[in-house]
Amino acid sequence: MDTSSRSLKPFAASSIDGGVASTKPAAAPVVARFGMLTRFHAGYFRISLALSGQALLWRTLSDASTDPRALGPVVRSLPSAAFVLLWSLALLTLVALCALYAARCLLRFPAVRAEFRHHVAMNYLFAPWISWLLLLQAAPPLLLRPDARPYRALWWAFSLPILALDVKVYGQWFTRGRKFLSMVANPASHITVIGNLVTARAAARMGWHEGAVAMFAVGAAHYLVLFVTLYQRFLGSDSLPAMLRPVFFLFFAAPSMASLAWDAISASFDTCCKMLFFLSLFLFASLVIKLALHSKSLAFTPSYCICTQTPRMNVMSQHGIRSKPSHFLSNAQDKFHF
Repeated sequence: MDTSSRSLKPFAASSIDGGVASTKPAAAPVVARFGMLTRFHAGYFRISLALSGQALLWRTLSDASTDPRALGPVVRSLPSAAFVLLWSLALLTLVALCALYAARCLLRFPAVRAEFRHHVAMNYLFAPWISWLLLLQAAPPLLLRPDARPYRALWWAFSLPILALDVKVYGQWFTRGRKFLSMVANPASHITVIGNLVTARAAARMGWHEGAVAMFAVGAAHYLVLFVTLYQRFLGSDSLPAMLRPVFFLFFAAPSMASLAWDAISASFDTCCKMLFFLSLFLFASLVIKLALHSKSLAFTPSYCICTQTPRMNVMSQHGIRSKPSHFLSNAQDKFHF
């Protein structure tokens, strides 16, 4: 099992496009002209994931069914325009990122194809559709309600790409020798599971119980396999380079989202939801303790992103991959009744 840092090399567009540019000298002016598209990649959708998760957190806190002992009264005391502004900011950010990536697909298709075949970069192709589903669930009630027809149409539009990517990713885990799960598993693979769980919660909110249970079953089954596989990595293996180590925080994002999804399916925060919540809380505490004891060796502390000499967008995306899991955990905590 090749878990060296070379096998999980960051999928920056410059490294992906380097081979294409070097074999075609005549394309150098084109590369210079579309330099931003060359450097842009699906990992930047971590920014929209963080903003969408924050919008969903505010929507959960402002919901009347939220535990009054949470911060619900504080949020409801704020002007409603604050939530609409946050949701609009997340929407505009997502639209801008999607427009950039659509332009990249048209003008830099070899780089997109290389990204689609990369075992780490492939996971981030779920991110835009997860962001759309989170914004769909966090939409202001006056704008879009779960029982409305536009909500169902948008759910299908955002869920079908996730299903197609599921077939691609999970299928190659079963059939392709060099892409078995034991060979390509990494913490970023949690994004594929989160996509199924977010889809399940959105389906439950619009009243489609069977579809929600089906998507939850797919996500839960693959989460168990992925969780065990990641725990069985060889000792001493450097499985991720420093640039991608913030994705370790996705370990507690999946059970947190599973807790929210099952709460929507069962219409109550029952024992199963509490088990998933406590699992995510334990994983969160483990990561924080590990971070405090070995911050220099792990190199994914908050100061890492400030001190690293990376473009501003990359710093924002690194912050997004840390803040998104905490939003899911906060959503689950708001539903918890002690």
